[in-house]
Amino acid sequence: MIPHTTYIGSVGFLLDSYREGSVSRGSGNDIVEEIKNRANIVDVIGRVVNLKKAGSNYKGLCPFHNEKTPSFIVSEEKQIFTCFGCGESGDVISFVEKYNNLDFKGACELLAGEYGIEMDASFGGNPRKKELHEVNRLAARFFYRALREKANPAYTYMKGRGISEETMNSFGIGYADGQWDSLIRALEAQGIKRDTLIEVGLATSSGGRVYDKFRDRVIFPIINTGGKVIGFGGRILGDGTPKYLNSPESIVFQKKNNLYGLNLTGREVKKADRIILVEGYMDVISLYQAGVRNVAASLGTALTENQATLIKRYTKNVVLSYDADEAGQNAAMRGTDILYQADCQARVLRVTDGKDPDEFIQSQGREAFDQLVENAQAYGDFKIRRFREKYDLADEQQRLAFLREMITELRKMKPMEADLYIRKVAEETGISERAIRMEYSVADPVGADRPAPMRREEVSGPRGIPAEDLILLKLMLLDERFVALPEDIARSMERNDDIAPLWQMIRDYTGHRPVTAQSLGDDVDLQPLLERIDREMIPAGKEEQTYRDCIAFARKRELTRRDREITDRLTLADGQIPDEEMNALMREQAEIQRKLKGQGESK
Repeated sequence: MIPHTTYIGSVGFLLDSYREGSVSRGSGNDIVEEIKNRANIVDVIGRVVNLKKAGSNYKGLCPFHNEKTPSFIVSEEKQIFTCFGCGESGDVISFVEKYNNLDFKGACELLAGEYGIEMDASFGGNPRKKELHEVNRLAARFFYRALREKANPAYTYMKGRGISEETMNSFGIGYADGQWDSLIRALEAQGIKRDTLIEVGLATSSGGRVYDKFRDRVIFPIINTGGKVIGFGGRILGDGTPKYLNSPESIVFQKKNNLYGLNLTGREVKKADRIILVEGYMDVISLYQAGVRNVAASLGTALTENQATLIKRYTKNVVLSYDADEAGQNAAMRGTDILYQADCQARVLRVTDGKDPDEFIQSQGREAFDQLVENAQAYGDFKIRRFREKYDLADEQQRLAFLREMITELRKMKPMEADLYIRKVAEETGISERAIRMEYSVADPVGADRPAPMRREEVSGPRGIPAEDLILLKLMLLDERFVALPEDIARSMERNDDIAPLWQMIRDYTGHRPVTAQSLGDDVDLQPLLERIDREMIPAGKEEQTYRDCIAFARKRELTRRDREITDRLTLADGQIPDEEMNALMREQAEIQRKLKGQGESK
């Protein structure tokens, strides 16, 4: 017998659709209120945060930012939570939204499922999708039982691959036998029509005959982050083809929107602030079993923009661990571009000896794999390596071809990164940095790939000067149009002793352009700074876009600085701030966080 489980995140399909005592409500608002009434916020948060009684409230370490002193308060009376460290607050639904990286509807669905509350179409759901999810859940239960009820080749295969029973249970691994209609007969007995099985991709028809789509295969249920079974992958047992068979696209299954295993590993991804993205089901399962829990797979397809957006809900740090063959490395090339455009920090791991991650960790162990992760190549270094392998740099023509390809890649990069990799390309080719910079700075032809608008967090240059300030100074030196900075950015420049003297001289200087050390009075102290500014690169024709981006980054930096100041003030106050002042600070902080959130959503 299969033991009862309530773990919705991985094998929730073992549960009945709704537990005994489930209720239905006639409107979306009623459902939300029912969820809030039945889901006690202390119980829900207490599952993941160690809460201790503190007067009439509960207190613990905030799960949304790192802290050593508890500032996270939960009120059972008001059914709300507040963190005085990072400013997060809300009710039980908003907590589940943020903690599980779900939208409002997804959080409601998760809580409704756990507390036996039926969500009907009036909430905004699609009745047909709900029906197909239920069909998939029943199929997953059927496959799950088939793997465990009697001896079968799928169980033998998985054990032979070194996969434990516990891991198989975590991923809900199942078995489709070799019969033509085992699943059809089982689900028809539960009232499921054959047309529905065909629609969801569990059955197929040919020559007037309907038969099971998955036969003689290990079954990998694909579960979304809301705990719904949306599709299946099946690995052939024996020498048949195709080796892997996946559910077709349907209204409940779009590969481009999902990642395999993330329903189980999402919290670990968030905790590690890094995801390891692999190609296959077995890669995820083997790494997970070995203790590498921040892992997911892209469902056998090239990484998509939607998947990159999904990843960003958990982390911006991505390590691509694709197969070492040509197809895998080409997929990594495309993947790094998509991640870069999504403002993720992409690195590429290369498994040695041509092995895939599954084979490597099985033979070499976790420590060796962790070392590969730490040595993963940054986006630009990976590009250089791939093009270096493509061309013979000892040949003059091929060296120029290598350079042309790299210039195209450099133009896609943010200016600071391009500056770094121009130096590396110069070292690789023996061509001077100056020549490469000149080529890079030539306006790209109409229709060619253009550099994306800059999107970077605050990065400090020499002597604590933010990179965006250096670029702004260069723009001002080149063109008077850029001297009239917004008032808040001008104030931030005046506060930085390293650049304030130069900024004031540029602001007050009314002579010719460009400004040089000589035109500014031959101030020797300024010359190193001017030389550093001169090395900053601004793509030709992109001056105004670069200016707007730098202003946005500087503004975000200043908002973040003030947010920290207020947090420190409130944290250290210990009740010593008058109520009026405290309320004003909290209102200001709320407005700052609204602006910061708005900047993040606009990217």
